[in-house]
Amino acid sequence: MRKLQNKELGRLDADQFRKADKLPLTIVLDNIRSAHNVGSVFRSADAFRVAAIYCCGITAVPPQKELLKTALGATDTVTWKYFGTTGEAIHELKQYSTRIIGIEQTDISTSLNDFRIDPTTSYAIVLGHEVKGVSADILSLCDAVVDIPQAGTKHSLNIAVAAGIVSWAFFRQHSLVSEQTR
Repeated sequence: MRKLQNKELGRLDADQFRKADKLPLTIVLDNIRSAHNVGSVFRSADAFRVAAIYCCGITAVPPQKELLKTALGATDTVTWKYFGTTGEAIHELKQYSTRIIGIEQTDISTSLNDFRIDPTTSYAIVLGHEVKGVSADILSLCDAVVDIPQAGTKHSLNIAVAAGIVSWAFFRQHSLVSEQTR
């Protein structure tokens, strides 16, 4: 066994990435306090060709130093936009008929295992503050709430980890569904 070299991976360059079809998913960051977490979300968004990241409230935006350190260049490929409030971001997304999905543990949340996407629909996932999660006001604006199944003693995940898990789930379902309809 040998590790593949970068040139063998068939990766897109930044220009090709910008022109490529994107996963119809926007990641909405609701007042994320750690720039390192935001940078990590950028990397996951690049990996799964997410359409955009919306940074809201206190969430760091490029070219913040700590964000750039963990993003490793993904801020040059992933489309992003800043909003003063998460509500403003959601309002804009709803104008484009985007289905808003809060990522949170609630009494009505659906397990990520059971959540099914419609490949003809655009989605946005809302990820919340590292301590407070997605605010109740923002959850009330969501069309659905999804939680990530967990089996340990801690009932939370780092926001960047959660973004990666949910983005992968959307990517996987979209790829599989798209292949089945060809």
